[in-house]
Amino acid sequence: MTQNASDKKTTLVIGGTGKTGRRVANRLAAEGQCVRIGSRSAIPAFDWNREDGWDAALSGVSSIYITYSPDLAMPGATDAIRALVRRAKLQGVERLVLLSGRGETEAQACEQIVQDSGLKWTIVRASWFNQNFSEGAFIDMVLSGAITLPAGETPEPFVDVDDIADVAAAALMDDRHNGEIYEVTGPRLMTMADIAADLSNATGREIAYIDVPHDAFIEGLTQSGAPEDVVWMLDYLFSTVLDGRNAHLADGVARALGRPAKDFRDYAREVAETGAWRVAA
Repeated sequence: MTQNASDKKTTLVIGGTGKTGRRVANRLAAEGQCVRIGSRSAIPAFDWNREDGWDAALSGVSSIYITYSPDLAMPGATDAIRALVRRAKLQGVERLVLLSGRGETEAQACEQIVQDSGLKWTIVRASWFNQNFSEGAFIDMVLSGAITLPAGETPEPFVDVDDIADVAAAALMDDRHNGEIYEVTGPRLMTMADIAADLSNATGREIAYIDVPHDAFIEGLTQSGAPEDVVWMLDYLFSTVLDGRNAHLADGVARALGRPAKDFRDYAREVAETGAWRVAA
């Protein structure tokens, strides 16, 4: 992966070590693009809480893939996105691609800031990821054989992170995606019980879904010592975003890439083959 501060075609991938960011960075590098990882451990570092360091990370950058951690719904996110856009314009950045939250009023406010920037822009709007069950907060539940969440029977079109990365990378490299809002979902509405069934089939062992009261779930998270921002985010996501508002499919993957979105069943089979969900006998 090339990192070149003087190359005007350099893309800054904020969150470049995260689920979508590292995949976007890998795709750009594979296409010969110059990539700079935006993370607290990179040199120069990018830290959403250290605005005084942003100019160094933005110097020589022509495009930015923007992910905000932990979520654009967090208080202060709009101020941070507004400040980033302002500094990006001063540094001569030409293109912004924002990973946004589907069905989140706060995230849509951040989208508007990007759309009003005067720069080239693309919005990739997503919600629940398949990879939450293999790279995120829920992998331990899969390994334990019980997905214990306050999700009821609300269906959700879980989307694969590889699809998100393909759409974002394409938008960073091709002007035909300018001004587009790509709402990306998987091809099926799935309840957590459906998820558990597909995971059971893929792993060859029973993985149950256990619906738990929301308040008990949040209390358990708090008592486990989970960081406050993680507790806040999961409280918000399960009480607000997973209320059925996103229970419909969208065509963003097909419209951007000309191919169908990956099905959860295929994701589960591929992850099972890696051994990531294998448990000791």
